Formats: sequence, C-alpha cells, structure tokens
Amino acid sequence: MDIIEVQHLSYRYPTAQKPSLRDINLRIKKGELCAIVGANDSGKTTLCHAIRGFIPHFHKGEMEGDVFVMGENTRSKTIAGLCGTVGIVVQNPFTQLSGVAETAYEEIAFGLENMGILFEETRKRVENILKLFNLDELRDRNPFELSGGQQQILSLASIMVMEPDVLVMDEPTSQVDPQSTEEIYQIINFFKEKGTTIVLVEHKMELIAQFADHVVMLENGAVVMDGKPSDIFSDPEIIKYKVSPPRYAMLGMELQKRGFPLHRIPITENQAVSQIKELLSAKGSC
Repeated sequence: MDIIEVQHLSYRYPTAQKPSLRDINLRIKKGELCAIVGANDSGKTTLCHAIRGFIPHFHKGEMEGDVFVMGENTRSKTIAGLCGTVGIVVQNPFTQLSGVAETAYEEIAFGLENMGILFEETRKRVENILKLFNLDELRDRNPFELSGGQQQILSLASIMVMEPDVLVMDEPTSQVDPQSTEEIYQIINFFKEKGTTIVLVEHKMELIAQFADHVVMLENGAVVMDGKPSDIFSDPEIIKYKVSPPRYAMLGMELQKRGFPLHRIPITENQAVSQIKELLSAKGSC
C-alpha cells in the first residue's frame, strides 16, 4: 500500500529563477524508510516541505502536480490538519522548540496538549518517550539550556510522542555525536518496525545503507535514481551525481576493478565482511 504518492510535482520558490523540483513522481509504501539523497541544492528539503504540506500552504511559489498522503491531497488539507498524520523533524532543533515550555517534560507534552489528548494519556505517553529516548534525567531541564544534540533528540521525542503515521526527517543527526547518532537510528528503526512510514534526508550513507528500504536520488530537482539501497549504492553512476556511496560499496567496487570475483557489491559492514571471508575461503581452497 502506497502511503505517499507524488504525481508530476514541480515547484519554484517565489523569488527563485528556476524550479527547485521538476516533475517528481514518487511512491512510498506504508512502513517504509525512504531516504532522499543528493548533493546540496538538489531539492531534498523542498520535497520534504511538499510532503509535509508546507508547500503550498506556507511557501507559496508556483506548484504543479499533487502530493497525496494516506490518499488525501495535501492541497485540500491545512498544515494543522496534517500535523496529526505527518510529523517533521528539521535540521536545526532550535527552530523546532516551542519556546513556551520550561522543561523537557513540558516540551514533549506540548503537542499532545494542543491535540486535546487527555491528561492521563498525555502523562503515560510522555513517560514512555522519556524512557525510550533516555531523556529521563533531563525531564526538568529548560530546553534552551540543553546542548544542540540534546535539543535534537528532544525535538524527535516531541514529534514521536504524537504517534504520527508519517515522519519526515531532514538531517536528524546533524547536531549529535556518533554515539547519539547510532542511538537515534536505533529509535528510528524501532518506530519503522511498528509501522511508521519515514522519509529521511541524510548525508551519512553508511546509515542509509544499513536502515533504509528505499533510496531516491535527486539532482537539480529531478529524480535520477529510485530503488533499493543495494541497487543504488552498488551502481558506480551515483558518483556523477556528487554523492559518495558507502565506504563498503567503494571497497567492493575497487576489488572488482582489481579482478576479484565478487558476486555482489557490499553496501554494509556485515556484507563486506561476508564477501571478504568468501574471497579468502575461495583462495584457500585453490
């Protein structure tokens, strides 16, 4: 079942000389983690804005085509009407904080209160999210006194507590260290396994190779590659779009160039280890 469908979407910002999106056609299935990749200014964030409904309801500009989320055209929904279905996590968490909550607990509860969720249900959800995101020790801290990484995790928790069907994430690990990055992706994977559909913009290709089900490559606002991570990242063509494949895929490509008989290009660490073991085993049996 396609939970997101983009049909012939083109968009130009009001003051821009050229479109940021050009005839985008895209289908994303329910429960899928779809990674949007591409060089800077390829249209990734703009596509996220369109899926979330910021285009055309906030960013006016010129829009052609349609975006459907759970069968409903985003043109016919308000941003407020979409917030119960689509959650968004932006690159800079400072801009996502409510500005009115005095504690991390209140920040997480803020969205639920605006949705009219009853007190007991709100308390239960907030307590569960605090534990899941390892934020319990920060529950009474002012959100603006937290580090950038802590604010990023808090922003994600504040969205996930509302249990959206679709989560749009624009570089969610941009402010966090490697350990927190791994923790965030484990949490993302937890919600994916529960059925949340996730649209993710990310530059860390190793993580995309490990967790994504679907990869869409943009260049100059157009889709140039669309498929499974194993197909996209094993294709040397991606380099011409100024996107570096995962280092394990680069290793596999180099081994193939040197004549090693790989039956497939590895894209994750586990796949690379398995392939190298096979090569060593084959060499040892000769």
